[in-house]
Amino acid sequence: MENHGNLIRRNDKVWVNTYEKLGIQYDIEMPAANTSLIDIIEHNFITHAGKTAFVCMDVKLSYEELDRYSKQVAAYLQSLGLQKGDKVAVMMPNILQLPVAVLGVLRAGLTLVNVNPLYTTKELAHQLEDSDTKALILLENFAKTYDDIGKDLVDHVVITSMGDLMSPLKGFIVNAVVRHVKKMVPDYHIKDSVKFKKALNRFSAENYKRPNNINLDDVAVLQYTGGTTGVAKGAMLTHGNLVANLIQCDTYLGNAFDKFETLNEQPVIMTALPLYHIFSFTVCGMYGLYRGCIGLLVPNPRDLPSLIKAYKDYPPAFFPAVNTLFNALANNEEFQGMDHSRLEMSMGGGMAVLKDTAAKWQQITGNVIVQGYGLSETSPVASANPHGTGEFSGNIGLPMPTTDMAILDEEGNEVALGERGEICVRGPQVMKGYWKRDDATAEVMTADGYFRTGDIGVMDEEGYFKIVDRKKNMILVSGFNVYPNEVEDVMSGHPKILECGVIGVEDEKSGEVPKIYVVRSDDSLTKEEVLAYSKENLTGYKRPRYVEFIDELPKSNVGKILHKDLRTLEEKNHG
Repeated sequence: MENHGNLIRRNDKVWVNTYEKLGIQYDIEMPAANTSLIDIIEHNFITHAGKTAFVCMDVKLSYEELDRYSKQVAAYLQSLGLQKGDKVAVMMPNILQLPVAVLGVLRAGLTLVNVNPLYTTKELAHQLEDSDTKALILLENFAKTYDDIGKDLVDHVVITSMGDLMSPLKGFIVNAVVRHVKKMVPDYHIKDSVKFKKALNRFSAENYKRPNNINLDDVAVLQYTGGTTGVAKGAMLTHGNLVANLIQCDTYLGNAFDKFETLNEQPVIMTALPLYHIFSFTVCGMYGLYRGCIGLLVPNPRDLPSLIKAYKDYPPAFFPAVNTLFNALANNEEFQGMDHSRLEMSMGGGMAVLKDTAAKWQQITGNVIVQGYGLSETSPVASANPHGTGEFSGNIGLPMPTTDMAILDEEGNEVALGERGEICVRGPQVMKGYWKRDDATAEVMTADGYFRTGDIGVMDEEGYFKIVDRKKNMILVSGFNVYPNEVEDVMSGHPKILECGVIGVEDEKSGEVPKIYVVRSDDSLTKEEVLAYSKENLTGYKRPRYVEFIDELPKSNVGKILHKDLRTLEEKNHG
């Protein structure tokens, strides 16, 4: 993609004609190089003053409160002596404290590390160590995970409770229920930790010193991903990457929100997907702030009754989700009978939306699911179907504005139209590289700036892309990437497992789930022991759901496990 000054210009690609037919602007105007996400955020605090920014469990947080609280968090972090480039991890589900903490980190001029709160101790330790995180802000429900690491991996720990940003009475009740009725807070002992409310109230917003040395090229977020291999590494997403993706999304999909501005109403974004996941972080969290929306935060999307109640109380205009969630709701009787008249746009990402799910959803809500595509490395949106085309396409749409996508062969040459090859992406939303991993970065970036996604696809004559095969061995569980080699590495730590191989098998709810083939070193090993060990050592979505014992794993002549042969074996025996 040619870059002339601040205007990133189109190349002569077939999808540009489709853009023109649809009346969509292809070029975007990027802000000046010395600006950042902080500028965008601050501008919108002024523009949307007086409006609600987020709502969670019927408690509202206004744009003014979000502005003030995030400044107080930023001032606290600055008081710790943290400097530009230092990492601060945020580890919590979708609760009001999350956007406050995230914006506090960014406004302090620091780098945010998004952390899945359901990580095991081993997974959390890897991410904190690898990222050189200096401070950790987390919900007390997950404090034991950090405590169990057994050593101080960060210099500062801030612990919040569920009810911290609620009224004193409601906060007291919520915390009492969480701690004593539902018993969701295991005992922990983290010395020198600070309570979130105490950290928040230590400084006023006036103590905050706005950094003046942050620009578009600085890293805003370290987003951990397996990338195209299984070792979790941090994709360095710059302020420029994220700002570009916000502008791209708005240019391409923003017309779905325009009618609400005309009516002087605030659209609600259903934020059921966890904000630590890049899809939700950008498309729900940051884009919601960018457009002055109300972010409807759902702490646990698996709790369908709570999600449906939130949907009923605050009818959403925009609903980004994964196939699993669309499917669960489409098959729920209460949801089927509800009023969906305010729902303007439903966007599927993270995993393929199934045709049956899309048909059911459209029948119930009147909404065609707009399917998009992206990765952590692309901030994340690389392509999407246009809004308002009237039918579910089953493909991943056109490249986003100013984005160049190509189907390349092994040598990096473009293949003929309609032929299969690797989907590659080039554009202002593509990451700076992997943190401390120049080798891994070099593996996925071509000499002319394309990011190799590892996904196999085809492009048609109008520039629409379709995925026809997955990354070699990756398993996609409800939109989350699971890498067999990571699961194998953990599971082979069991004393009775000689070796193991992991593949994905089809699952009605999650799309795919992991299955483990195990060669025993001790014949007394049971399936229950294998599953129990996985529960202790792996996050929920990474755990094998099925166990099969085998005498020998198929291997190449250099001893590498042949996952394709395991898949063939699975089809033969259980297909």
